[in-house]
Amino acid sequence: MTALCVFDAYGTLFDFNSAVARHRGAIRPKADALADMWRLKQIQYTWLRNSMGAYAPFWQVTGEALDHCLEAHGIGDPAVRPKLMNAYLALDPFPEVPAMLDQLRHRGVRLAILSNGNPEMLDPMVAASGLADRFEAVLSVDPVGVFKPDARVYRLVEERCGVTPDKVCFLSSNCWDAHGAAHFGFRTVWVNRAGAPDDGLPGALAGQLRDLSQLPSLLGVA
Repeated sequence: MTALCVFDAYGTLFDFNSAVARHRGAIRPKADALADMWRLKQIQYTWLRNSMGAYAPFWQVTGEALDHCLEAHGIGDPAVRPKLMNAYLALDPFPEVPAMLDQLRHRGVRLAILSNGNPEMLDPMVAASGLADRFEAVLSVDPVGVFKPDARVYRLVEERCGVTPDKVCFLSSNCWDAHGAAHFGFRTVWVNRAGAPDDGLPGALAGQLRDLSQLPSLLGVA
């Protein structure tokens, strides 16, 4: 039985593309390409920093990735960078998220977030969404100084929430994160919003969803 649902933040609960979408007028026609590259570089930099043993807060990594992407796309307007970075502090939740969280909480399921984000960027975003009171914990990788999918990150859930891995349902839109959590021992569901093929990494997934609206049914609490 699931005692605790733990959600990745970026791309799972919150739409990272909403930062660029909010300022599309300032960067069109390169907005979509910039958004895609920004996310790709952001994640790539976390993996490279893990390999190098060179942790830095996710806010810094996000800014470094954006700098690369702005240069790559020839976007030289100095006003664009602060606009996009500030938008990252108030990303939009996906449309189904508030009702889904309320449904789970009303059925007694405990809720938490486990994210690469550092508290200085996670806490304002969750507060801006109006969803902060749904979660008993918003966990950042910052205390362990390493990014997902390192096992030390997933171990934070038991340490902070007192729930053993076999009682955790972990949700992520990142296939590599889902496999990392499953390999650690969580029951993991990949939120495959893009309909992408499975990466086939270690760690058997418990299932897939196209969005989070069906999670209560999957957990048998609808």
